[in-house]
Amino acid sequence: MIPPTLDDVLAARERVYRHMRPSALLNHPTLDAWVGGRVLVKHENHNPTGAFKIRGGLNLVALLTDDERKQGVIAASTGNHGQSLALACKLHGVRCRIVVPVGNNPEKSAAMRAFGAELVEHGRDFDEAREFVERLSAEDGWRYVHNANEPLLLAGVGTYALEIFDVEPAVDYLFVPIGGGSGAAACGIVRTGLGKRTRIVGVQAKQADAFARSWRGGDRVVHERAETFAEGIATRVTFDLTFSLLKDSLDEVVTLDEDELRGGVAAAIRCTHNLAEGAGAAALAAARQFGVPDRATAVCVLSGGNADLRTLRDTLA
Repeated sequence: MIPPTLDDVLAARERVYRHMRPSALLNHPTLDAWVGGRVLVKHENHNPTGAFKIRGGLNLVALLTDDERKQGVIAASTGNHGQSLALACKLHGVRCRIVVPVGNNPEKSAAMRAFGAELVEHGRDFDEAREFVERLSAEDGWRYVHNANEPLLLAGVGTYALEIFDVEPAVDYLFVPIGGGSGAAACGIVRTGLGKRTRIVGVQAKQADAFARSWRGGDRVVHERAETFAEGIATRVTFDLTFSLLKDSLDEVVTLDEDELRGGVAAAIRCTHNLAEGAGAAALAAARQFGVPDRATAVCVLSGGNADLRTLRDTLA
């Protein structure tokens, strides 16, 4: 598996921008006060599916071979990856099947169906759904799209990092949530390719910190459970492509408890007037915990805004 390069990200822009615009990079003064430093928010929640992953789906599906288009696409997802593929497949006339965990976020499931995906429920969490998909795709011949081990996804996702540096060339810290790691890995590719000195800080939930433990230690950790309400970062394992990239490019990783993650969701609403899911607001909470030095500029990637009403009520309570 060959990792994407900056040239791959640059080439992806044309395929991504056929169907969406660059997302906003905005400063919110009350958020600066809450964090304790200057913060710019990359509003990936404003994208067509409400999350950053649509960029990867648009790039990958546009480059499917004729045989892959005939076979159709299959993936495991709790929501944002699935919505990305569902919408991209709809735009390109490709059949899409998504496997979600039993009891998945009902509003994300409804959105995937609305974009035209066929949904199957299996497993207690994302990783069990993913393992089922890997068996099913081998049997049925569908084009399996992994949420992280896909160079074309990373190249598409990296377009948001290009947008950040186009608007703000001198970024000191870039806070990015890590589930599968595609967003943070893509930011590393762009940062290094452009020759920037930005420090990239990954964000995980303390109750789903397999990546953080693996990155800090000598062995790759596998957890039995990922018990966080922030389903976008609720992974129990690491993935080969993104882990290898992040082992080299990531500068630090911050882990947050559930109350801190909830605090990020509340801050997004109160300070930016934007709805953020738990994973989407994780970067805001991490910047507050990490601390942004005086005269430094930090960018927080608000990676998704697809919070369901049940989770939002529980979070804000």
